[in-house]
This record gives sequence, C-alpha cells and structure tokens, in this order.
Amino acid sequence: MGENSATRMIAVPLPTLPEGGAGRCAELESANVLFFPRTPFEISAADREMLLGQKQTSAAFHKNVAYRPAENRVTGLDKSESAEGQRLAGILKNYSENAAKFLAELLPPYAGKWKLDFASYRPIEERGRPARLHARNDLPHVDAFPTRPTNGDRILRLFTNINPTQNRVWITAPPFAAIAPYFAKSVGLPARRSDDAFSAMLRRMARAANLPSARRSPYDHFMHECHNAMKEDTAFQKSAAMQRWEFPPNSTWVVLTDCVSHAVLEGQYALEQTFIISRKAMVRPEISPIAILERLAGYPLSDAN
Repeated sequence: MGENSATRMIAVPLPTLPEGGAGRCAELESANVLFFPRTPFEISAADREMLLGQKQTSAAFHKNVAYRPAENRVTGLDKSESAEGQRLAGILKNYSENAAKFLAELLPPYAGKWKLDFASYRPIEERGRPARLHARNDLPHVDAFPTRPTNGDRILRLFTNINPTQNRVWITAPPFAAIAPYFAKSVGLPARRSDDAFSAMLRRMARAANLPSARRSPYDHFMHECHNAMKEDTAFQKSAAMQRWEFPPNSTWVVLTDCVSHAVLEGQYALEQTFIISRKAMVRPEISPIAILERLAGYPLSDAN
C-alpha cells in the first residue's frame, strides 16, 4: 500500500523542547503515534482515586463521560448523579487544561490554532463491551464526528491510561493515506458541489441560520461514511495488516485519529482530550486526509481555503 502503510510509535523523551515541535507535528501528520511512558503532567492521587472508584457496572455511567469545555459541564451521567457530576467536571476540566498546556509546548505549530473539543473519561472495560456495529471501538476505523464536522480541519487526541495495573491495548490498520483509494471507490466520493451564485447564496444563508447541514462539508460526509464503511467491511477487517500496541499504566499517547486507523481491544479507566486543529496549521498539508481526497476527486471538498 505504499510507504505510508504502517503506523510507528515515537517515544518522546522528557523534558521535550519546543524547537522540535515541527518535527513532532510531521510525525503525527505521517500517521505515527507520539508515546510518553510516563504521563507528562500531573493527575492528583485524589482525582485518580475518585475516577478509579467508579464501577463499570454502575448504571450512572455511560460508555463515555464527556466534559464540554465551552459549556463547563459533563454529559454521560445519570441525572441523579449531580454531585458526582460536579466533581467529575472539575477533574476533567483540570485534565483538559493540563493537556492543552502540555500540547502547546510539545507542538508549537499547532498552539493557538485549535478548538478545544471534548474531554472524556472511559470507565468501561473495552474487551467484550456490547455495542452496535458503528459504535464498536474494537474495529479499526478513522475518526469522524457526525455532530461536530471539521470541514477539513484535523482531529488530534491525547489519551492517558490511568488504570494502575492493566495495559490499554490498541490495534492499528494501514493509515488513511494507504486506504483512501480503496474506500473512495467503496464509499464513492461526494459529487462536486455547484459553484453557481444561487447555490453559494443558499449555503451562506444556511450557515447564517446555523443549520447543522450547513456546517457539514462534502469532506465531512465522506469521512463519516468511511468511518462506517471500515467497520462494515468484513474483508478489510480480516485481511488488512494489523499492528498491536500496548499502552501501560500511567502512559500517555498523542495521535491524529482522522488518519490513523485504530481500534481499542481491551482496557478500562482512560482519559482523553480532543483538539480540532486548523488545517492551516499543518506542517505537511499535502498528506492531510482532505488533500488526499481532493487529489482523488479533482475538485474541492470543503469551503475552507
């Protein structure tokens, strides 16, 4: 599948130095993983104790407890757990802020050119967790958020395994650059949008009215369809070359999940922070998913320049 057919793990020594930031960004954009054997910022013992005290069988917890920084609130808890929700919001807010501060130092080209998206806590054991097909985490996929389209910007995620004894186990399949031609044929690239004045005016009006469909570019449509198609494609899931990764307790890793085909096989108790990085901040924009797809299509798939 070409030179970009496998993901590599890059172990980053601490302390890290800002002047290496462009190189680290290039590694991420090349579908590699930056790995830190020890979490490079503090998560207090009290916060860990509270998080680890939650039981995966608790009806109060969903698969994913999400903290929304812009709203300073937590979702994914039973409504009866308001006091617990406030405590979790505080913990996840601290994690979110520390993750953002760390990445600003680690990846200077991206700093200030991102949108701070959701932080999440995952208390459920992944191995054997029941889920509908498109929601399964154990099938390799690239990320696309149907309710939070990126319009060609990138999805960067920082993960931390807070389980004191158990590794978090991933597998990766060939990255997006290698599989894009296959799924472009399988899914079908979106038709070229009309550039006539009337169509452009309708799109502007829809954006002004804040209609959800107005924020969803042809690129977002394809990436969501690709996410689902990867999980549906049993031949791909069986025949694609897979790599296994084990992230030990108290480790952290950073990955652009819109280009790394990934899945979680097992593990319980993990934290995660998502960043939406401007496509204009990329140090290798020519290998971003939207650039790859636009070369295949031969026309723009986003309104962004």
